[in-house]
Amino acid sequence: MKADIKVEKARVSDANSMHRMISHFADKGEMLPRALSDIYEGIREYFVVKEGDQVVACVALHVTWVDLAEIRSLAVAEQEQNQRIGSLLIQACLKEAKELGIPKVFCLVRKPAFFEKHGFQLIDKTELPQKVWAECYRCPKFPNCDEVALIRYL
Repeated sequence: MKADIKVEKARVSDANSMHRMISHFADKGEMLPRALSDIYEGIREYFVVKEGDQVVACVALHVTWVDLAEIRSLAVAEQEQNQRIGSLLIQACLKEAKELGIPKVFCLVRKPAFFEKHGFQLIDKTELPQKVWAECYRCPKFPNCDEVALIRYL
C-alpha cells in the first residue's frame, strides 16, 4: 500500500470484494459474516480503501438511534494490515458520526485492543439499548455471544 491511503465511500461495484473480505475473516471466526444482500442494502454505510480497483479494506457506520451508531464490519486485507488503514477507517466513521450529530459510537468485537487504542472504552453489553440486539437472532453465535462492547463518546 502506498503512503497516500485514501478512504472513500463505497460504491455498489465494491460490494462483491467487500463481501469476500468480510467472509474471509468471518470464516476464521474473527468477525461476524454479512450477507451480500445486506452489504448492498447498506452500501451507503460503508467506507473502503482501494488499491487500484481492488478493495483492500472496509468498514460500516450503522446508525441505530438518535444518539448512537455502530462501527461494524471493519476488515483490512492481511497483506495491508499494520499500515494505519484500520485507524483511518475508524477516523472516517467517527468524523461522519460527528457530522450526523451522533454523540456515541459503539462496536461489538472479539479483539477490543485495537478499538481501545482509538479511545473506545469497554462497557457492559446491557448498557446498550435493546434496539442494538435486533440483528442478534441472525448471528451464528446467538445466544452464546463472545463479543465485548466498547463505546466512544464524541
